[in-house]
Amino acid sequence: MKEKMLQYGKEGKLAYLRIDRPEVRNALNKQTLEEMSEALDRASADPEVELVVFTGSGEKAFAAGADISQMPDKKGIDALKENDMQQVYDRIESFEKPTIAMVNGLALGGGCELAMACDIRIASSNAKFGLPELNLSIIPGAGGTQRLTRLVGKGKALEMILTGKVIEAEEALRIGLVTDMVPPEHLKAKVEEVSAKILAKGPLAVQLAKLTVHMGAETDMKTGLLLEKLSQAILFNSEDKNEGTKAFMEKRRAVFQGK
Repeated sequence: MKEKMLQYGKEGKLAYLRIDRPEVRNALNKQTLEEMSEALDRASADPEVELVVFTGSGEKAFAAGADISQMPDKKGIDALKENDMQQVYDRIESFEKPTIAMVNGLALGGGCELAMACDIRIASSNAKFGLPELNLSIIPGAGGTQRLTRLVGKGKALEMILTGKVIEAEEALRIGLVTDMVPPEHLKAKVEEVSAKILAKGPLAVQLAKLTVHMGAETDMKTGLLLEKLSQAILFNSEDKNEGTKAFMEKRRAVFQGK
C-alpha cells in the first residue's frame, strides 16, 4: 500500500485535511491531489461534517508549492488533463460546505493557490505567502493569476507574480490576502472560533451566501443581483428561515435542520 500523503480527521463538525509530507515542506504531488479529491468526496458525503479545514503537518509549511521533482516530465498536454491542480482547487472554491485554510507556515506556489481557493484564510504569524513560479519559467497555473488579482488587486498581484516576492503574514493581512493572523499557538483555536460562528448560522443560508458571492464576483452587477434575489427566494421558502425568525423573536438559539 502507498503511504498516505494527506491525513483526514474529524473533530466535531469539522473535517481536517492535513497535507502530510513535512520532509518536503508538504509539497503537492499527483498523489496528494488525488487524496485531496477523495477526502472532499468523503467530507461531502458525511452529514456530520459541516466545514472543511485545510492545513499542513508541522509548523514550517502549509504547503510549499507543487513537487518540483515532477516538473521535468511535464508536457503541454499535462496542463489540459482532467483533475489537475487547477480543477481540484476549483472544486474547493465551489465546495458546498464552507472551507478554511489554516496556514501554519510557508504557503508558496500551489500552496498559496490552495489557500486562496478556500473561503477564509487564517494565518499563523510565521506564515509566508508567494507565487514564485516564474523562477521556473512557468506561471501560477492553479488559479493564482486569477484569485490573487481578485483578492488583492491587479497591481499588487502583478508585483507578487512578476517578481516572485514572498510576503510575511502581516503584509498578507494588510493587503487582504488573509482574513486574520494570530500567533502559532493560537492558530487552531482561532480556526475553531471562526468555524463556530459560521456553524451557528443556517446551513442553507451559508451555502447560498457562498455560492452567490463566488458566482456574483464573476459576472456583472445585474446578473449578480438576480442571483442574490433567486437565492433569497429559495431561503424564504425554507423551514430554517421560519425557525431562525421564530428563535429571534423568542430570544433563543435557533435549531437549524438544513431544510
